[in-house]
Amino acid sequence: MDGAVEDKILAPLAGKPVFAYSASAFYRSLVADFFVVTYRDQRQMVELSAYAPTPTLFVPGGAERQDSVTAALAELPDDVRYVFIHDCARPLIQPEQLVALHKIVRREDAVVLAHRVTDTIKDHRGEGNLRTLDRDHLWAMETPQVFARELICRGYTKAAKLQKRLTDDAAAVELLKHPVALLENTHPNPKLTTPADLPYLEFLLSRA
Repeated sequence: MDGAVEDKILAPLAGKPVFAYSASAFYRSLVADFFVVTYRDQRQMVELSAYAPTPTLFVPGGAERQDSVTAALAELPDDVRYVFIHDCARPLIQPEQLVALHKIVRREDAVVLAHRVTDTIKDHRGEGNLRTLDRDHLWAMETPQVFARELICRGYTKAAKLQKRLTDDAAAVELLKHPVALLENTHPNPKLTTPADLPYLEFLLSRA
C-alpha cells in the first residue's frame, strides 16, 4: 500500500474498516458457527475484535500467509468439519456466495471462488520468448476457499514436509491430487492491494 494506510485491513472504507465487511457477510450468511482470526500484533487484535463475529478466537499470524493459515487450523475445535479460508482484504464477498460455497463443499470437499480470465496471458521465459496461454482454461483464484477440515490439514502438512511456498490454499490440496471445484463469481470481488483500490472499492460499494 506504499504507506498510504497504516493497516489495510483496518483502513476506512465507506465509513467502516475493511475487515468489517467480510465479518458482516459471514455473520449474515449463517454458514459458520465458529471464527478464527489471525492477527499481526496486539493493537491490531484489539481493533479487529470490535467488528469480529461471535464466537471468535484470535490467533497470532505467522511470517507467511500459509503460516497464518496453519496456525488457525491448529486451533479449530474438534467438531469442525468444513473450513472457509478468507482473505479479509477482499471486502466485497456476499452472503449468498458463502451459502453457495457451503453447499458445494459438502459434496466436493474442496471448492474455490474464482472468475474467468479475460485478458490475454503470456508466459515470459526471458530473452523475449513469449508463449500465449489458452485463456479458455485460465481462472483467477479468489477467496473464500473452502475445504473439508481433514483435507486442508493434510494438504498443509504435506506442503510443510515438502517445504513448498504456496500462494493460495487450493495449492495445498493440489499436492494431494484431490480435485478442487470452482464456483464462478460474476460479481466484483477485488483484493485491496494498492492505494488506488480503495476508491474503486468504495465505488463498487456505492452501486451495491
